[in-house]
Amino acid sequence: MNRPKRVVILGGGSAGWMAAAYLDAALNQPNLKVADITLVESPDVPRIGVGEATIPSINHILAVIGINEVDFLTRVDGTFKHAIKYNNWLDGDGDSYYHAFGRRRMEPIDYSATSWLRSDRSIPFSEAISSQPALCESCIGPHSLPGDPKVAQFTYAFHINALGFADYLCEIATARGVQHHRDHMTEVEMADDGNIAAINTRGGLRVEGDLFIDCTGFAALLIEKQLGVDWVDCSQWLLSDRAVTIQLPYEVNYPGYVRPNTLATAVSAGWIWEIPLQTRRAWGYVHSSSHVNEDEAERELREFIGPIADDQAARFVPFKVGYRSKSWVKNCIAIGLSAGFIEPLEATALDMVQETVVRFIESANKGNFTDEFRGEFNDRVSRRFDAVRDYIVCHYRISTRTDTEYWRDCGSNDKISRSLHELLTAWMKGDNITDILERQNLDAYFPNVSWNCLLAGKGIYPSDEQVRPGNELAHKYKLEDIAKFRKGCALNFKSHQEQLAVLRD
Repeated sequence: MNRPKRVVILGGGSAGWMAAAYLDAALNQPNLKVADITLVESPDVPRIGVGEATIPSINHILAVIGINEVDFLTRVDGTFKHAIKYNNWLDGDGDSYYHAFGRRRMEPIDYSATSWLRSDRSIPFSEAISSQPALCESCIGPHSLPGDPKVAQFTYAFHINALGFADYLCEIATARGVQHHRDHMTEVEMADDGNIAAINTRGGLRVEGDLFIDCTGFAALLIEKQLGVDWVDCSQWLLSDRAVTIQLPYEVNYPGYVRPNTLATAVSAGWIWEIPLQTRRAWGYVHSSSHVNEDEAERELREFIGPIADDQAARFVPFKVGYRSKSWVKNCIAIGLSAGFIEPLEATALDMVQETVVRFIESANKGNFTDEFRGEFNDRVSRRFDAVRDYIVCHYRISTRTDTEYWRDCGSNDKISRSLHELLTAWMKGDNITDILERQNLDAYFPNVSWNCLLAGKGIYPSDEQVRPGNELAHKYKLEDIAKFRKGCALNFKSHQEQLAVLRD
């Protein structure tokens, strides 16, 4: 059996419905149904509804499922996202830098970092390689003016209403034949070989399956409670374990613009996100419960937003950082929070859902559910979590803030992985870190340019003596020409608000 004929997904939300819709699109055709897919969703479990920023890989899952971008943005209250802008991560006094999704590249070998380091650095690195920071500053969307095919298109992602996304995927999947049961699981039946045979529900359902997908969040009812798979704890590297969130509809506060980027602002015991949707703005304070209690965190978030938030309810969302030692055991795969979570700083949660489903399809297409393919799958998923962990840990480890106990603890935390230590050492020696990333098999997630944006953005540079020569003929930086080019790009694009208005018309 190369592919499962009966797939049972336990748990809904974005993870469950992304898995259901993607598996149905990948396994089944309109005239050829290979797998029966059933999703069982407990009415007793509240949906989290955070994770409203995405990265560009979401465009892949939309394409596979066959979702039109205009319909998608309309249904999920969506906006475009060029980048993440980081504020106050250095000294807390107005510093900022961008991690943009697109960039200019003029030759196969990436000499951008070394060439920029040899320049006068009058333009930040992220702005020297991408026009998207300038577009963000002017609140300009990623689509060019109609009738101008010569304008380069940008790599972009979206801000979305996560609950709306789950509901939209539910409609699509069930219309195509995915069975949906709103019922609470009460028992798991095991087969003699250690596989899961069926689940039973409070409503009297008995659902058999060849493959069971655990989307029950941190409860991990199948992968942990039933199969006993260990959790790899990452709290030694990442201190934050909780978020407090507030949402403001635009009738309460509309600032006159819609940012085409996420804001991530460092504050006393963590950082605050600002995510703009079409009808509201959302804030969340990711923080450490060891450094501020709930009352202090909520007060700090409200002070950050201002009096407009006084009458808006706050919500606390606890989380744990880490991942499963194995995501696929026997005939069960953990997806979403049941598989792992490495805090929301780079908006990777939904991408990890997608990555897990895609890698499973690849493994299933290679052969039976054997230990060989499970092992390869688990290695790839674990490396993906490791890559996210290293990149996010680096944000905290290299921050130069020392104004609070939280930031002093982050900066003095020597518990970093060997892979991150090797990468930072290479950067400070002036080496091209592409070779390190490739050898660590971590380059596919955050490539060389992303690391360069992070390290240069936080002001971490090798000494002038250590900077290696770049390819001076192919990539000599004339920063005044780059600044002129960036400004010119903005002339070919509508404002973000205008682009969103076109979608609504």
